[in-house]
Amino acid sequence: MSTSTQQSSQSSTQHPIEVVTIETTSLGDRSYLATDGTTAVVIDPQRDIDRVLDLIARLNVRVSHVVETHVHNDYVTGGLELAARTGAHYVLPEHSHVEFEHTEVADGDVLDAGTFTVRAIHTPGHTHHHTSYALANGAGTVEAVFTGGSMLYGSTGRTDLVSPETTVELTHAQFHSAQRLVAELPATAAVYPTHGFGSFCSATPTSGDASTIGEQAATNPALTQDEQTYVDTLLAGLDAFPAYYAHMGPANRRGPAPVDLSMPQPVEPGEVRRRIRGGEWVVDLRERTAFAAGHLAGSYGFELSNNFVTYLGWLYHYGTPLTLIGESEEQILTARRELVRIGIDHLAGSATGDIETLAGGTVADGALRSYRVSDFAGLAERMVEGPVQVLDARRHDERAKGGVRGSQHIPLHELNERIEEVPTGEVWVYCGSGYRASIAASILDRPGRDVVLVNDSYSNAAHAGVEDERPTEGAGAPAEPS
Repeated sequence: MSTSTQQSSQSSTQHPIEVVTIETTSLGDRSYLATDGTTAVVIDPQRDIDRVLDLIARLNVRVSHVVETHVHNDYVTGGLELAARTGAHYVLPEHSHVEFEHTEVADGDVLDAGTFTVRAIHTPGHTHHHTSYALANGAGTVEAVFTGGSMLYGSTGRTDLVSPETTVELTHAQFHSAQRLVAELPATAAVYPTHGFGSFCSATPTSGDASTIGEQAATNPALTQDEQTYVDTLLAGLDAFPAYYAHMGPANRRGPAPVDLSMPQPVEPGEVRRRIRGGEWVVDLRERTAFAAGHLAGSYGFELSNNFVTYLGWLYHYGTPLTLIGESEEQILTARRELVRIGIDHLAGSATGDIETLAGGTVADGALRSYRVSDFAGLAERMVEGPVQVLDARRHDERAKGGVRGSQHIPLHELNERIEEVPTGEVWVYCGSGYRASIAASILDRPGRDVVLVNDSYSNAAHAGVEDERPTEGAGAPAEPS
C-alpha cells in the first residue's frame, strides 16, 4: 500500500486534521482517510479493504463514516464491506439507486465526524448524482475538498460513462460543478480527487500530484476556458474506455460481496492444458520476454505490471473460467488482488513453476510456443529487406498522431473481434511501450503466424526512421522497401 499524509497548517483547533492517501496505481485512483487523530472518515475505498483496515489499526482511530463520491464505473467498491466491518455509516449521494441500506446525503447535508465536519456538495458531470465533500475544521474553515471524478488535477472526469444520450448534458454540468467549487471554497483548500492518476475516468490527461482550489482556478480548463470551448474540447478528446466498466456500476449498485484474497486452488499441468483446449482463459503473468521465449500454446500473456488489470479486464469475457500461471504464489496472489478490484472474483485455479514442466513437452512437439522479440531499429532493418506486415496495437488517439508507415491499425481492445483481418505469416506488433504489443502478440501467436514483438518505446520509431507522420487509418498493405 502506498500512502502519504498531509497535515493542515490552517487548523485553528487543537485537533489538526490529517489526510492519508491510499494509492491504487494500477487503476489510476486514490482513496483517502481523513482523521483528527481519534475519528476518521474514509472516502472512495477500493475493494481490497485490508489496506484500509491496517491503516485504521495503525492510526488507532474510529471510522464514523465511509463516503462515496459516486457509484463508481472503474472499480468495485470496498465501501459496503468496510462500513460493515467498522460499524461506520455508509454514505452515498441521493439518487444513487443502490439496492442496500445506506445513509443518503443531499446537497448541503453535513456529517459530523469528531472535531471536524464533511459537507456534501452536489457536483454532477461525471455522473448525475456525483457529490464532492468539503472538509471543515472545528472553527468552520474548509481545509480540503474530496472531488471524486469532478475536479481533477488540471482536468475533469469524463462525462460519457452514463450514456451517449446524456454526455453533452453532463459535460455542461461538469463545467458548472468546477465553477461552483471555486466560487464556494477558499483558494487554500486542498483538492483530493479520486480519479486522474492514469485512470481512464479522466477526460483529458492530468498533471501534478497535489493541488489547491486556487491553483486549479488558474490552470484547470473548466476554469480557464469559456463553457462552450471547454465542452467542445472535452468531447473531442473522449476515446474508448475499458469494456469492464460496463460491469462495475451494476456490481456497485447490487452491493459487492465480501472480498476474497485467498490463494486459488492449484491445478495440475495436464488440467491446465485441457482447459486451454476447451477454450478457457489461461493467463500467464510472467515478464513479456519470458513469455515470448516459451509459453503454453493457446495461453495469453499479460505481464503482471501496472497495466495488467486494465487490459485483462478490457479483453476478458466476464464469466469465462480463468486460470492463472505465475512464477510464484506471491505473483498469483498479487494478480488476484488486482482482479477483485474489477469484480473478477472467481478464479478457476492457478499453476506455478517451470513452464516446460507445465507444458509437458517442448517447442518441437508443439506443447510450447515462442516468438521473436526485437525493437524499432530491428524493424527498420527488416523493412530494408522487403515488405513486412506491421500491426499497430495503440488506441485511436495515439494513432492519429502518427504511426509506422504502411502499418495496419487495430487497437488492442478490438483485436479479438478483428483478428481475421490480420494476415497469416510474419507480423511485427508494436504499441507505445511494448506492453500492449506483448498482449497482442500472445493473442496472434497461433499456427500460421510468425509473430515478432517490438518491445520498445514508440518514441524510438522516429529515430529508427520507420515513422509516417500521416498514417492511413486501418491501412493493411505491407510497407514498401525503403
